[in-house]
Amino acid sequence: MKKSQMILLSTMLLGGVFSTVSVAAADGGEYTSNGVINYVPNTDTTDPVDPLDPEQPVTPVDPTTPDGKPEPGTNGPLSIDFASSLAFGEQKITSTTQTYYAAAQKYKDASDIEKEGPNFVQVSDNRGTETGWTLKVKQNAQFKTAEDQELTGAKITLSNGNVVTGSQSAKPTGVATFSLDPSGSESLVMSAKDGEGAGTYLMDWGNSVDTAKNSIALEVPGSTTKYAKAYKTTFTWTLTDAPGN
Repeated sequence: MKKSQMILLSTMLLGGVFSTVSVAAADGGEYTSNGVINYVPNTDTTDPVDPLDPEQPVTPVDPTTPDGKPEPGTNGPLSIDFASSLAFGEQKITSTTQTYYAAAQKYKDASDIEKEGPNFVQVSDNRGTETGWTLKVKQNAQFKTAEDQELTGAKITLSNGNVVTGSQSAKPTGVATFSLDPSGSESLVMSAKDGEGAGTYLMDWGNSVDTAKNSIALEVPGSTTKYAKAYKTTFTWTLTDAPGN
């Protein structure tokens, strides 16, 4: 075979190889598949979290119950998970006006280590709508003994209030300072507008252990008759789906 013929044949063979490679590459393409996740409102109870580190679960201690166990939180996608009970300690009878402070909230962390932090109320909105809500509280009656003897003129004031959360939804608005009316009228605590408040939120009274010990005050007039007995009252926390103003 002549040299010119060999060159032509080689060129034809190589061209066929390149042509084959080119055709094979053209046989590829692209394909689209899907991913999906569907959320529904959560009706389970939500555990309390650390008022100083709201992404960590805790077990609060109720100072007013014999076993230290608080009432369980409410069910439903919009829930009150916990509210501190207030213990003002053992005090000496006196004829001068005195102010007493609620003890800090005690709780155990996930490692069962005992801690203290601010008294708090916790709300969760797991409806998946971000349509807002309102939290109020009322003192159901004046402090009284078991024999119905009243601590006349006693007044509770909650101060140093601040809203804490681990959620990325816009924060609701909290009332930093307010006093309770023992006649039973409600006081606003927190409110979320439309577009706020999805997730778990706490209203803390105090932002540290030290401030917590001076943030919820009970003032008792010196003129009030005090018997050597225990005086008690109760509070009702009410959460509604009405958005804040």
